Amino acid sequence: MASVLRLESTAAILPQSPGKSGTADVRFPVPKYYQQYATQDGNPVPTTGRLFLLLPPNFDPRRVWPILIVTATKDPGHTGPSDAPWYRAAAAAEGWMVLATDATVRPRNDSLNWRLALLAAGLDVVHHDWPKSAQWPVAFAGISGGAKCAQWLGAILAQTHSLNIRGFFLSGINDRIATPVQEQQVKGFTGSHRFSERSIESIQRRSRSKSC
Repeated sequence: MASVLRLESTAAILPQSPGKSGTADVRFPVPKYYQQYATQDGNPVPTTGRLFLLLPPNFDPRRVWPILIVTATKDPGHTGPSDAPWYRAAAAAEGWMVLATDATVRPRNDSLNWRLALLAAGLDVVHHDWPKSAQWPVAFAGISGGAKCAQWLGAILAQTHSLNIRGFFLSGINDRIATPVQEQQVKGFTGSHRFSERSIESIQRRSRSKSC
């Protein structure tokens, strides 16, 4: 994908006032370009997307907040929004916002193209409504099959230069598919935007308590 496109509408659908926290679960129209991209594997047309956000305490879109993009495993019953709450406690403690996307229709083939199109469309909404968010630090996260998909999504979107990608959180992954570039991004993921070991253990405990 050449770039993350901008929304045609100027109306904001995400919270604009400071001091917000909790969950923002919104629906948005998927632009035609992303619809076409998502249907390349014989999937239905996703006309409406779902953007699921877990906002940290005292969230203010005028400030800088690192974003953790969650990708779900392909096991039945799992979606980005369903897996995102596993990261809620750790993200809130570290001052992160958790982001996940989905569609209002299920794909016949839960392909990389499907996930990429919906994620890019959802990021369009975030960047449109919170213009400064285009520069916020971003990390991709997943567990098991979600970890593998997180690597691919991060690598593809890194080529668009539309995100400030700082690294990956990969858990329960049994196959090494990271490229040297991705590994360097993980090694470079340091400083104030790094999860603590305690937070990582919290995420892993929550994910093990579910079937995935």
